[in-house]
Amino acid sequence: MWIFLLFILFQFRLMAQDDKEKLQQDKIKIEEEIKYNTQLLEETQNTKKTTLNQLILLKNQILSREKLIETINQQIKTADQQIDLNNQILSDLNNDLQNLNEEYADIIYYAYKNRSSFDRLMFVFSASDFNQAYRRLKYYQQYAVYRKTQVQLIFDTQEEINQTIAQLEKHKAEKMELVITLKEERDRLANSRTQQNSIYRSLNRKEKELANTIKDKEKAAKKLQKAIEKIIAEEIKLASKKSGTTATGTFALTPEEMQLSANFQDNKGGLPWPTQNGIISATFGEHPHPILKQVKTKNNGIDILTDQNMDARAIFDGEVTRIMSIPNYNYVIMIRHGEFLSVYSNLGSVRVKKGDIVEAKQIIGTVYTNQKEGKTELHFELWKGKTLLNPENWLAK
Repeated sequence: MWIFLLFILFQFRLMAQDDKEKLQQDKIKIEEEIKYNTQLLEETQNTKKTTLNQLILLKNQILSREKLIETINQQIKTADQQIDLNNQILSDLNNDLQNLNEEYADIIYYAYKNRSSFDRLMFVFSASDFNQAYRRLKYYQQYAVYRKTQVQLIFDTQEEINQTIAQLEKHKAEKMELVITLKEERDRLANSRTQQNSIYRSLNRKEKELANTIKDKEKAAKKLQKAIEKIIAEEIKLASKKSGTTATGTFALTPEEMQLSANFQDNKGGLPWPTQNGIISATFGEHPHPILKQVKTKNNGIDILTDQNMDARAIFDGEVTRIMSIPNYNYVIMIRHGEFLSVYSNLGSVRVKKGDIVEAKQIIGTVYTNQKEGKTELHFELWKGKTLLNPENWLAK
């Protein structure tokens, strides 16, 4: 029973430790997200102007805090399970210790009754033959070993009890700390929701201004899309001319470009972000506007909010195909990776030129900062030939 309990305790502690470590890693990651989001939010609030960007950041912060609270609740649940099991193990170990002590008391009593060495010798020499005498001698030897083993079991059980008590106290302390943290995070969440409601009411009074901003952005997005589509068509024709084939609407690839495309495809879901740090402020596709209920906005890529003076970097090896300037998107860089193309918009400066061969994570420019809104945001698109792709499916999580 004692050995079985030790085995169960050891296995549980291993599993519990794995669970604790994973939850702690999740907690640290979410806390880092909240810290970074708060930093970006403070930058926008320094402008003393209520913006849609603030609402987006607060919404993202609220979601992160909700995830953090959920993680802390799970940590508390795990701590409760550890406390319950340690209490059960402690009870079983104490029962085992009592039984071991009782058994050892019987051993001592028996030894006391048979303490005479003369009696033991007589018991051995009174055997009917040599084999029986040998067996009686071995019995005394084994009995002595048994007594020593019983003493060791008592010591080991007591030591395990002490360790279990120490673990129990540790888990109780961890739980208390988590409960305090949980309350603090719930207070912060309530405060973020209050801020969100305040900004929402303020922006509701600026419907006309928001509507004009959306129109300007839509015009810029259409202009960017037309420019990209035109460049892609030109690149397809150019690739066909180089290979001596007829243009079919897709890239005519050289063996090297085919390999590059295959490598790009193989890295789906693991490509580096176009900025070292950042959060996604607008996702791919069509979405309802957060303020103007009757309005839907369309995004051909994703928008990434990041730090001021943040560098933009290539997501994969490739060739710089175009560098252009478009109103509301500032500098735009297009990089070709075989049949795939990555587009980096809203750059304040450029550090490459057309025809440059770049490597993954190589710096290609600096993201533009809107000083009025305190917003530094990169617009990023991904294409396969003439087909738009959702960048989130391709970038590392």
